[in-house]
Amino acid sequence: MRRFKKLPLTEKANPASKNLDQLSTAQIVDLINAEDALVAPAVAKQRRPVVAAIEMITERFGQGGRLFYVGAGTSGRLGVLDAAECPPTFGVSPSLVQGIIAGGRRALVRSVEGAEDHAPDGARAIDVKRISSNDVVVGIAACGMTPFVHGALKRAGRIGAGTIFITCAPEVVELIPAEIIINPVVGPEVITGSTRMKAGTATKLVLNTLTTGVMIKQGKVYGNLMVDLRATNEKLRDRSIRIVMQMTDLSRPRAKKLLDQAQGRVKPALVMHFCLANLPQALRLLKQHKQSLRQAIDEPK
Repeated sequence: MRRFKKLPLTEKANPASKNLDQLSTAQIVDLINAEDALVAPAVAKQRRPVVAAIEMITERFGQGGRLFYVGAGTSGRLGVLDAAECPPTFGVSPSLVQGIIAGGRRALVRSVEGAEDHAPDGARAIDVKRISSNDVVVGIAACGMTPFVHGALKRAGRIGAGTIFITCAPEVVELIPAEIIINPVVGPEVITGSTRMKAGTATKLVLNTLTTGVMIKQGKVYGNLMVDLRATNEKLRDRSIRIVMQMTDLSRPRAKKLLDQAQGRVKPALVMHFCLANLPQALRLLKQHKQSLRQAIDEPK
């Protein structure tokens, strides 16, 4: 990997916090809040590459591809977190969106020093996952310099996978091996180099937008309702009932009965209701319409 000549913005000292240790508690809170307020506008300026990334991932999903996040430290943990939240929220297989973190599973809860420093380890992680040209790999590195992430992106690119990179350091953009670069410039951190703060928040916003946008395009949302959620606990079972009640105007007991007939699955339950179908018929209609609830229930009867 080429050496970076400039100090990344994420590693520079923030003039606004130069006397941080001398501030009162209220002043510390106010300063952090003021700096955090810079994050959303910085992410908004990345609208075009975020749109392009969503469209790339959506296209690859249509070809049977998967999405992989690759990062180290905070960046890696954020990728794993976003991937872990997709199955319960959108009802997808855990294999569809996956997180790869330098240092492996133990790095999720404890710092693994030096794990991010070896580009060949990143390349090997790509090989272990058997990534193909149908897949998309998203590298995440606040400073943009992490060798593990660069090694993974370069290997993915040689395979022909789609490549995306998220970084908060504008100085390194020209050296990043990715087709699409998302670069929210949030400025130096309140604590110098602590990218778990603004850079981490910006990264979380981008990841939320990527997977949410893609899943909407996949028909996993109707209006603003998560109709493909997996009701794996009492809260989600209650949410499932409320979604059915909201869309059908059924009473709670009738909505619950309909869900029971649909084996707890919201989307088939709604097709059963609106199309006067049984469960096998509802599942066939959804398959016919590529799992789009709107198309299935809006089709002329």
